[in-house]
Amino acid sequence: MMVFTTHCSKSRWLSGLAWLLAVLLFSVSVSETRAQAVSTYPQELKLERSEEGVWLSTTLKFELPSVVEDALQKGIPVHFVAEVDVVRERWYWLNRKVSSVQRHMRLAYHPLTRRWRLNVNAGTVIDSEQGLMLNQNFENLQDALNAVQRFSRWRIADAAQLEAGAKHGVEFRFRLDVAQLPRPLQIGTLGQSDWQISIALSKALASEPTQ
Repeated sequence: MMVFTTHCSKSRWLSGLAWLLAVLLFSVSVSETRAQAVSTYPQELKLERSEEGVWLSTTLKFELPSVVEDALQKGIPVHFVAEVDVVRERWYWLNRKVSSVQRHMRLAYHPLTRRWRLNVNAGTVIDSEQGLMLNQNFENLQDALNAVQRFSRWRIADAAQLEAGAKHGVEFRFRLDVAQLPRPLQIGTLGQSDWQISIALSKALASEPTQ
């Protein structure tokens, strides 16, 4: 019995060592194929305020790093998160958040069908029961990425949440969510700037609804 226990422990130790070596080798591979920093371009928010609420529209412009595209081509899903806060500006204290919304996007490539699939959720993609899940299929990566970058009349606040006569601002943030990657890949991306896609935009909101 003692011999069996020792053999089992040694096997587990060797398996753990093999897993660690695989992570290290992947990290080296990522480092050797690092692309240039993500190119970003001037971004602009379009805000619409009516008697019913506030809508946001924008088209983000960024290049997908080669390491991220390579992971996608290998069938590893990539997650993006867009967050919007509507704040009431206060000169005497910190701005007060009056509305906060999120959009989670999961982009994946299916080698068998050679198609790209985008899941969009107002809550979290891993918990599709919260919020409305939208599924879209694309023939190529560029069309799928265009859908990730485009936000058309996204409702970010209700009229009742806005204080009449007060100044409000909109803060928009977009990022690649590395926390949703497989655990070994998360370790491999530590310190890798090529996995850092992040955009932050802000704009003042019109004080009155537009006609």
